[in-house]
This record gives sequence, C-alpha cells and structure tokens, in this order.
Amino acid sequence: MLLSKVSSALGFAALATATLQIIPGGTWTATNTGKHIQAHGAGVIEVDGTYYLIGEDKTDGSAFQNVNCYSSKDLVQWGYVGALLTRQSSGDLGPNRVVERPKVIYNSSTKQYVLYMHIDDSSYGEAKVGVATGSSPCGTYSYRGSFQPLGQQSRDTNLFQDDDGTAYLLTEDRANGLRIDKLSPDYLTVSGATYLWPDAIEAPAMIKKNGVYFIFGSHLTGWDANDNVYSTSTSISGPWSSWKTFAPSGTNTFDSQTNYILPVGSNVMYMGDRWHSDNLMASTYIWLPLTLSGTTASMPTSYVNWLPSTFAGGPSENSYEGESATLGGGAKSVACSGCSGGKAAGYVGGTGGTDGAVTFSGVQSNVAARTTVRIKFENGNTGQRFASVRINGVAQTVAFLPTDGGNTPESSSLNVDLKQGANEIVVQGTGADWGPDVDRLMVPVS
Repeated sequence: MLLSKVSSALGFAALATATLQIIPGGTWTATNTGKHIQAHGAGVIEVDGTYYLIGEDKTDGSAFQNVNCYSSKDLVQWGYVGALLTRQSSGDLGPNRVVERPKVIYNSSTKQYVLYMHIDDSSYGEAKVGVATGSSPCGTYSYRGSFQPLGQQSRDTNLFQDDDGTAYLLTEDRANGLRIDKLSPDYLTVSGATYLWPDAIEAPAMIKKNGVYFIFGSHLTGWDANDNVYSTSTSISGPWSSWKTFAPSGTNTFDSQTNYILPVGSNVMYMGDRWHSDNLMASTYIWLPLTLSGTTASMPTSYVNWLPSTFAGGPSENSYEGESATLGGGAKSVACSGCSGGKAAGYVGGTGGTDGAVTFSGVQSNVAARTTVRIKFENGNTGQRFASVRINGVAQTVAFLPTDGGNTPESSSLNVDLKQGANEIVVQGTGADWGPDVDRLMVPVS
C-alpha cells in the first residue's frame, strides 16, 4: 500500500479545503506549470501530511522522458516538484527506452526511498525491473540498475509494504502469470518467491485492510480498458480467492486500468489510468472511492465529481452557458453539436493581437469557499490549449486537453476562491494562441 515512513492517519477530516473536487477523466492543470499533469502509471507516497504523486511523463509519447513528481496537501491541487529520473544519453534510461509504472516506498532501516519501475526496450523484449534510491521522496534519485527478478520476466510492476515493514514486488511475468516476490531487507533486490497466479493479469496493486490482503489487476487487452478484477487472502502467501470484478460490469472499470490503491485515513481511493494510446500525453486519471468490506471490494456508479474531504459525490451546481456570457475581443458564439444548447463560446484568445474573452458575470456561490469549478470545453487540436482564467481579478493558467473529434465536451478543473454572492469569471487567451471553445461553467452552489 506504499505508505510513507509516517502514519497515514492524517485523514481528510484535517483538510481545510472541504469543497475541492476530484474530476475523474478531466484535464488536471498543475498549479505551477499551467499544463496537464504528467504522472501516468503513478503511485502515491505520503510524508508528513504531503502526498507525492510519482509517475510517467508522456509529453512526447511513449519513449522514456522523465519520472515526474508532484505534491499536494489535498489530492486535488498538485504542484510540480521535479523529476526523480530523467532521460540519459544511453543505457536503461536512454533514448527510445521504456520506463513504466514507477512506485516508491521508504526503507526505515536504510533511511532511503526506493523506486521500482518496469525497464524495457521498445519491443518489450527485455522485461526487467529497474531500481533507484533517493534521500527524499521527491528529490533526485540514483539509478542502481535493472534485473529480471528470480530470472523471470517482469513487465507491469507495483510495490507493497506490509505492517511489519516487509516489502514485496508485484510483477507480471508474461510466461508464467502474476507474481508476488519478497524483497531483501534493504529493498534493493528480490530475495524469494511468495505467490504465483497462473492467470494473465497485469497492472497489479495491493492494499491490506483489517487483516485482509486485496490485490487488484487488469486483464491483458493492450491499451484498451477492461473490467478489472481483484483477489483476496488473509495471508500474503495464499491461498487467494478467485478473481472477481469490483466496478460495475461492462463499464471497463469506467474506461480505466488500475495503477494504485491509496488509503486515505479510513477511506480507500482507486487510482486508474484512462489511456489514449494515439496521444499518450492526453491520457487522464480516473480516481474514485473504493469500498473494502470484509473480503469484498466495490466502486459506486462513476461520479462526475466527488469530494475527497468526505468521499461523497460532488455538490449541487449551477450552469452558466458560454454562448450566453459576454463575448468580447473577437470571441463569438459557434455551433457545437455535442454542447448543451448546441452552441459554445468560440474564438477565445487568438494570435496577432486578437484576444477573444468570455466573461461570466453574476456567478453565484452561497458561501465564501475554495472550490472546484468545472469548465466544459472543446479542443479540436491534438495538443493542449491554454487559457488565462480570472476569478474576481485573480488570474491563473488552465490547460485543456484534446477532445474527441472536437465535438464531445470534456471538463477541465478550475480550483478557485469564490466569494459569497456574485462572482466574475473571465476566460481569455494567454497571448500566445487560441484557447478552448467554452461550452459552459459548472459552479458549486455551496
């Protein structure tokens, strides 16, 4: 469960930002880069009340670029801290290499953070694990090399740290099945085999709750999502139960693949990737509440938005249509077949001095609060678009990922301070290029 060297007893009751929301599958803009978070296949480690999100940088496609780290106090607002590992001129971390599913645990004996990841060539013919170490969760790590655990293939990986500090590697061995291997006391190598499922399961993730081990994984369907499954046991060495689904059948785990299971106080959060194989940069994150009761795991009907402060669905919202807002600087109403009302506010931003702007006046909130506004938008490009969004005069840059064919609106998260009563939100260009077409704003009432 990749807990930090400190207890995860922080819990969400201690968080002050009670109305901030997770928007599964939306564009999540890092607070200090103005770009969509690049931490795919990620894990989370918590240290002294700060969560660190460590994952793959897919900005330029599938080949290794960086293992990125972001930090947050609330699991909603993430700032980029830096890269744990970066592309080298040659070797395992060189050009055209595969580095996937990085996960970090802390070794209290060696006082080192230990990073495991899948290492491979572009044909996936090497099937190894790589190991790196660092003195802080989100600092620069030293790469220590790669190997095949116990001489077996290893592709999708994860880590699990038991209550007594014993650590395990979860690894997909294509020739034999899914493995649990015990790590050495320093966590730097594998010391022995613990359990083997002969089943074809990848993307493993494990958590222990009330003495029951839960392991989650995905069927092998490439980049395409499927109904992911789980198995349970009261002993990590087995016997383990038969595999069962935990999300509503036929949803393909809400179009996602398991990457991590995070304990949050007494609650549990499922973390999955929604891969876009033809544009991996635009892949998004499906994070949802996960219920573990006895030996049963289940997820609710997919939330459009939900509150990590309470693990409940999002608040009631008011809707403000883009085409009905005040349009200036060249912005105008455009046809949009997938938008509410069939229209959107287009020509936002621009080049050559054009700066189309969409002004939403009288945006109501019943309370003064920091909350999450959903910007429903369209972007027909293959890359991100950007906008400068001003909330009562305070500006921030917000990213907008490509949308399906430019006619299926998606959501971008806007984390803002709203006043009680009327507020003004202005969406305009950054001065560099065109922004998104704005379908509408979805604003929490309270």
